[in-house]
Formats: sequence, structure tokens, C-alpha cells
Amino acid sequence: MSDSILVTRDGALARVTFNRPASLNAMGFEMGRRWRDVAHELTSDDSVGAVILDAAGPAFCAGGDVREMATSGASGADVTGAAQTIHDGIRTFVESSIPIVAAVQGAVAGGGLGLMLTADYIVASDQARFVSKYANIGLTPDLGVSTLLPAAIGQRRALQLLLQDVTIDAATALDWGLVNEVVAADAVASRAAEVAAFWLGGATAAFGQAKRLVRTGAARSFRENLDDEAASIGARFDTDDAKHRIAAFAAARRPQ
Repeated sequence: MSDSILVTRDGALARVTFNRPASLNAMGFEMGRRWRDVAHELTSDDSVGAVILDAAGPAFCAGGDVREMATSGASGADVTGAAQTIHDGIRTFVESSIPIVAAVQGAVAGGGLGLMLTADYIVASDQARFVSKYANIGLTPDLGVSTLLPAAIGQRRALQLLLQDVTIDAATALDWGLVNEVVAADAVASRAAEVAAFWLGGATAAFGQAKRLVRTGAARSFRENLDDEAASIGARFDTDDAKHRIAAFAAARRPQ
């Protein structure tokens, strides 16, 4: 089994770790296939309730491995195929009903932005930095960046990152809405674990369905979203977990 991405389990919690620190966790051809396979493996496992996405070494992810592309003799068609493979994994995670928290301990560049934004909640180190660099090397956004980045920070700021040679720090990323929290570098892992534990300690399936409704809703009509909401809340209402929680809530609110 490839060690470019490690998967570990602790009960209902799955941890997905980018593990090419010497390459700043840049995603090459093999790592892309591993990413896709991990996404399908975890999202098809009903025992997974939450995912932590993190990385080994000083950087979170430098995007696609441009050095490997340049030295492998790959053609444009090969690069398109590799992007489609990675996109499969991104789409599978984003459209799933499993909430994902990213622990971003270092730099994020290029397609790494899209991989980071696969997560539904992002905890970043105060030392993290974020940059595009696509146009600097004559390439265009991939790995979901053209969709996920403007969805997170708005079109104007997304274009600022993509069309200017600008690097933003963690405080700016928080202000723009690119990340949810900024903490000290030595607290990133523990804070991400706390977020995942909150999901797992509560109505886990309901958190997951809420994530799915928001993530998939952007690509559908309002009518489709309303129909999905109605079906989802009804399905949840019939579960034993929801019945217990609703009864407890109703009892607590009953006039004395």
C-alpha cells in the first residue's frame, strides 16, 4: 500500500495524512490515485463519522507536483487525466455526508487550496501562508480551486489571489473567510481533534447531512435544495437518535 497518504482510524474518526514532506506534500500521479481511492474507501464506510485531514512536515500541500509533471515526460492529456482522478476524490469527499476538518500547519499553494477546501472546517496555524502561483508558471487553476475558492472568499478576492502574485498570512485568511480558526502552531492538531470530537459526540449523522445539504446545494436549483431538505429532515425525524434528542429538548422547554 502506498504511504503517500496515510489513513488511520480511531473508532468512528478517520485521519487522512498527506505524507510526502520532502516534496511539500505536492500531489503527484500516484498520490492522486491514492487520494481518489481513500475518498471512495472512507465515504463508503458507514462506520466513519468524521475525518481529520492533515499533513506531515512543514507544509500542508504545495498543490500538484509540477516537478514530477515536468520530468516524467507527461503530456497535457496525462495532466488532464491526473487532474480528473484527483477531482474524483475531491468531489467524493465534498458531496459525502461525512464532516471533514482540516488541520493546516503550514504553507498551502496552488491546488493545495482546493484540497484544503475539501474540508468543511479549517483550523490553521498562525504560521500558515496561502498563495496561488498558477499563472506564475503558465498554468490554470485545478483541484476545485476555481469553484471552491470563490465560494469561500468571494469572486473578487479569489481573483486577487489567482491574478496577482500575492501571499496572504493566516490572519488575512481568517478575515477573508478562507479558514475558520487560527491558533498557535502547537495547538492546530489538538484543536482539529476537538472539532471532530464535537461532531462525533453529538448528532453525528445530522451534522453530516447538514454538511451534505450545504455542499451540494450550490450546484442545484432552489427547488431541488428545498426538496432535499424536506426529505432529509423527515428521514432524520424517524431515527431513534433524533427521537431521543427531540424528546429531551421538548422536555427541557416544557413550561413549569
